[in-house]
Amino acid sequence: MSVDLILFFVLALVAVAAAIGMLLSQNAVYSALFLVINFATVAVFYLLLGAPFIAMAQITVYAGAIMVLFLFVIMLLGAEKLAPGKVLPYQRPLAIGLAVLLVAEAAYLLLSRVQSVAAIVTPTVETNTVEEIRRLGMALFSDYLLPFEVTSVVLLVAMVGAIVLTIREKGEQG
Repeated sequence: MSVDLILFFVLALVAVAAAIGMLLSQNAVYSALFLVINFATVAVFYLLLGAPFIAMAQITVYAGAIMVLFLFVIMLLGAEKLAPGKVLPYQRPLAIGLAVLLVAEAAYLLLSRVQSVAAIVTPTVETNTVEEIRRLGMALFSDYLLPFEVTSVVLLVAMVGAIVLTIREKGEQG
């Protein structure tokens, strides 16, 4: 067994444990921190695959910016103080049915071992990383400018909505 394979299995165990911890945590802040651990292990997976730029973007964008936004909203709304919502009668059977479907699909994919027709292209040594990053940035801010800006507006609207809800709740209580 190679060192990369052993590291992969250890990180996979950490990623799955963090995901389960995130789902089972009763505290929203702890759940968000488990998600940060999961994002970090995914970034290391990208490093193992030889994609350091994507790993850095994973840490910067997801574990950095988005998780700070999540924690900001959780703390601002006081999610730990909110009363639990009412459970609808069909939610639990639907969740169990979807979980069984997901496990069955995963088992089928693991057992059938369907070969992909996509070819994995290995990067050559002559690849200029700086040039590739420059082209990626140019594509992001030219061809994909609209989706990039829409994403930033959606995050801004979510943050403003959380602030408005918090001000309204504090105004009603005071």
